[in-house]
Amino acid sequence: MKELIDIHSHILPGVDDGADSFEMSMRMLKCAADDGISGMILTPHNKPGHRHTHLLEMACRADKLREMTAEEDIHIELYLGSELYYRSGLLEELESGLTGTMAGSRYVLVEFGPPSDFDYIRNGIYSLLTGGYYPILAHVERYQNVCSQKYGIDDLIEMGCYIQVNAGSIMGKSGSKVKRFVKNILKQRQVHFVATDAHDLGKRAPYLSDCADYIRKKYGEDYCRKLFCENPMHVARDKETALYL
Repeated sequence: MKELIDIHSHILPGVDDGADSFEMSMRMLKCAADDGISGMILTPHNKPGHRHTHLLEMACRADKLREMTAEEDIHIELYLGSELYYRSGLLEELESGLTGTMAGSRYVLVEFGPPSDFDYIRNGIYSLLTGGYYPILAHVERYQNVCSQKYGIDDLIEMGCYIQVNAGSIMGKSGSKVKRFVKNILKQRQVHFVATDAHDLGKRAPYLSDCADYIRKKYGEDYCRKLFCENPMHVARDKETALYL
């Protein structure tokens, strides 16, 4: 499948634990384009106590990457976003413009600490919803207190939360237990986005095509297109995505 769109990546250089230089970013983008990825949302970490780059500086770096991809004839559309670590006051930061949304849309990619209580995650999602945002829960498979709740994901989706899973987890790179969990929620159509969460060219490289092929064969062409193409394009275009697929 071509024209894949990746909504979660750490390719913007020198801002987090992802690409450490423009050269590394370009190598990652070349690999992504060769893999059939035609669009990426750059989502550097936004987390208290860690290096935080001003939105203007991030936009400048994204612009430089766009220029470099054009010069190198790499056909990939780049959008700017953030992976927001949930904390008290995040909604106010969004409303004041201190932190960014996904491609300037109403969507926000939000992460929590892996051991966070389910109620804390639920309340954080609810807070973002009350602000008029569309929260996407990043790599849901990492939250043990969501995974262990029988109806936890159902509850979050019913609230209005979208679910993102990492491609590597689907392909078994996070272990068999995680793979079984994501297989189950895929079967129940409880995943809205599959993304690379790319940080490097090693274990966390920007590849989606093998996973897309697996999803297509296992769960059908229609669901595959929604996960890798249609739903991500809704984010880029600020268009509402169906919660039930």
